[in-house]
This record gives sequence, C-alpha cells and structure tokens, in this order.
Amino acid sequence: MTIDLIKSLLTDALTPEKLELADNSHAHAGHAGTQQGGGHYHVNIVASIFEGKSLVQRHQLIYKALGDLMKHEIHALGIDAHSPSELH
Repeated sequence: MTIDLIKSLLTDALTPEKLELADNSHAHAGHAGTQQGGGHYHVNIVASIFEGKSLVQRHQLIYKALGDLMKHEIHALGIDAHSPSELH
C-alpha cells in the first residue's frame, strides 16, 4: 500500500519525531493525476533534520526520500515540515 511505503521511506530517511500522513485521493476522483494512478497525500512531519533548513530545503529532503514514488504513485503532496524547536 502506497501510504505505508511513504511512511516507511520518510521514517528511514528523516527519523521524524512526528509523522502524520493523510490520503486525500478520494477527494480528487476523476482528476487527471488520479486517473493515471497517482494519489493525493498530505504529510505533517516534525524532524530535527529540518533544523536551520529553508522551506525549499525541507521539501527537497522529503522529495529525495520518496524518490521514484513522486513520478507515478504520488500525483500531489501537501507538506507541513517543521523542526522540533519550532513547535516549542
């Protein structure tokens, strides 16, 4: 299942303190990306690796961790990425 694979890849690469992943694909039924098999997901992640990194750098780390999934299995990915210090 794609959602389990996404969680596994993000956990292995980024060692998050918090990881929440929602599959919003059902809300996009009929959308071109969904017809091609790509799902719509939203990730809320807190990891120390994001400390001192820009928003773009954080997203790049996530995209790198997900690799080829971003080409086919994931059509859209919403991201909330924070370092632990930003939540205190």
